[in-house]
Amino acid sequence: MKILLFSVNTNSTILITEFSLYSWMGIEEQIRALEEEIKRTPYNKATEHHIGKLKAKLAKLREEAEKRQKKGKGVQFAIKKEGDATAVLVGYPSVGKSTLLNVLTGAKSDVADYSFTTLKPIPGMLNYKGARIQIVDVPGIIEGASKGRGRGREIISAIRSADLILIISDVFNIHQIDILEKELYDGGIRLNQQPPNIIIKKKARGGINITTTTPLAIDEKTIVEILREYKIHNADILVREDITIDRLIDAIQGNRVYIPAIKVVNKIDLVDENYLENLRKKYPDSVFISAEKGYGIEELKEKIYQKLEFIRVFLKPPGKKPEKEPMILRKGSTIKDICERLHRDMIKRFRYAKVWGKSVRFPGQRVGIDHVVEDEDIVTIYA
Repeated sequence: MKILLFSVNTNSTILITEFSLYSWMGIEEQIRALEEEIKRTPYNKATEHHIGKLKAKLAKLREEAEKRQKKGKGVQFAIKKEGDATAVLVGYPSVGKSTLLNVLTGAKSDVADYSFTTLKPIPGMLNYKGARIQIVDVPGIIEGASKGRGRGREIISAIRSADLILIISDVFNIHQIDILEKELYDGGIRLNQQPPNIIIKKKARGGINITTTTPLAIDEKTIVEILREYKIHNADILVREDITIDRLIDAIQGNRVYIPAIKVVNKIDLVDENYLENLRKKYPDSVFISAEKGYGIEELKEKIYQKLEFIRVFLKPPGKKPEKEPMILRKGSTIKDICERLHRDMIKRFRYAKVWGKSVRFPGQRVGIDHVVEDEDIVTIYA
């Protein structure tokens, strides 16, 4: 949004000066103004460049606001990760997060009939199929959390370290899930997404060169305008997906986190079967539970285990039989991850490994430290 200032000098010449209205505002006011302008602007080919620049400005301002908040107050919520993976319970106050934590893990999180019972992260440990899954109940977040309401920025900052997010509502307020997803998105958390398949290599000169492997919905002019908004004037860009403006901005900023999530609807014991059946049809990707009565808890445990994409690797000491208890790892783990779990000095002492299983071409294949293991592989480390 721009304004024009008209003035007359001593020679009766009219001077026109252009100002950005946003430059006169505080950072939070600028964010609100940009959000409103984006909402008012219809999206089409004619407005694509303008919307792209507005979204780039908005992303930069949100990042600046986050930096100021951290500098001013410091992050007061932190999650000390333990076990094979960490799942965080996210929801409005009084949706039953504390009760669910207690049921899943046997933890002793306070439960009460009033809001904001949980005032700091409370962890518990779920043991399931050999995996130790840390479940953490964090203080409830509400609409406006990403802008700092209810200490929301601090809580979202802590959530960013999670391996899995459980977004929880009660059966009467499922609309809260959409609000929570937006707050997490505005806080830089991308749910059930992969990072953008875009490579940006800055260079000293030569302008912006864009190479694509697939047709794009946005044109190259819009891409260039957004890059320039971030003062990127010389770069080689390789795009391997049909990107959106938002995905491009995510790739440029490079500070987003990509976390799997499960939607959980609690307190199903408080409604009749017909009402519940309609909800199941409307929200087929949600898990319906009653933490109070224990309904759906086993289904939720299995969903958590599957969503975390665990694999089991059996260690085989040289000259001995494989161990009976597997090491629990995440899909995509390497021999290096195994070494780190065994001993902090193992990587320095590592020579090679031998692997039996689906990840190798033949039994006992010799591999290096970057080899990716698969479920039920047998591994011998030589150090």
